Amino acid sequence: MPGRGVARNEHRPMNIVIVDYGSGNLRSAAKAFERAANDAGLGETVIVSAEAKALASADRIVLPGVGAFGDCKQGLEALPGMIEALGEQVLVKHKPFFGICVGMQLMAEVGREHGDHAGLGWIKGVVEEIKPADPALKVPHMGWNELQFTRPHPLFAGLGAQRDAYFVHSYQLKPSNPADVIATVEYGGPIVAAVARDNIVGTQFHPEKSQANGLAIIANFLRWRP
Repeated sequence: MPGRGVARNEHRPMNIVIVDYGSGNLRSAAKAFERAANDAGLGETVIVSAEAKALASADRIVLPGVGAFGDCKQGLEALPGMIEALGEQVLVKHKPFFGICVGMQLMAEVGREHGDHAGLGWIKGVVEEIKPADPALKVPHMGWNELQFTRPHPLFAGLGAQRDAYFVHSYQLKPSNPADVIATVEYGGPIVAAVARDNIVGTQFHPEKSQANGLAIIANFLRWRP
């Protein structure tokens, strides 16, 4: 669509800003994005920042997250201007955005962990506790699980038969629109593993902990031109 996206000089290394709001393994995420960029010969600069103004010079934005939904939302709210900057850069300027684990969940309308907490509202739906149909399955859902792709998306380009990714979570995003789901996993019933809409993607799994598959997914995000 004309006018959408961010104008780029393809010879200029892009800036990837990872938002630091006191949640998530930022060092691990930054190292994974740096390695994926280097391995793919892309030359991007990875910046970890708690400053809303850093998003203005970002070409791509990453929101990690570990912990309770409400705590993570409060962490974002505590950064002056950050939520407004995210909305401006992602929803208005259409910069590619990657939410990881709770960073994906925060895109929902409501998170129901320890009470109801308002999310960013970018993806219609709620975040609710995992309740496997098989009582033998423990919560949190932790460890490796095979991704089941529900529709094609550039995030998963080139992944072969080995589609395992690493998860650790007790709550799951349930989008209202099935078209927003691009991958699930089976854990006593289907659990949403990844969502996408327009210039926004999110994974419930941790690509920075998912070894070769995770690095491939990060590299795909860095190449993606939504």
